[in-house]
Amino acid sequence: MKIKADTDKCVGAGMCALSLPEVFDQSEEDGTVVVLDPEPPEGLATGVRRAVNLCPSGALSVEE
Repeated sequence: MKIKADTDKCVGAGMCALSLPEVFDQSEEDGTVVVLDPEPPEGLATGVRRAVNLCPSGALSVEE
């Protein structure tokens, strides 16, 4: 699994960081998504998919 983030689409809602802080954070400058672990372990796959689905701007995606 590989996480892709489009910071141009990101609106800084922070749903990803709130739902999975071990994988996502927000930039202190503009609040856009920061992917801390772009290839997280399989044990976090469900949480990653949930965070991707919660993203209101569609800035996150996952490649399997």
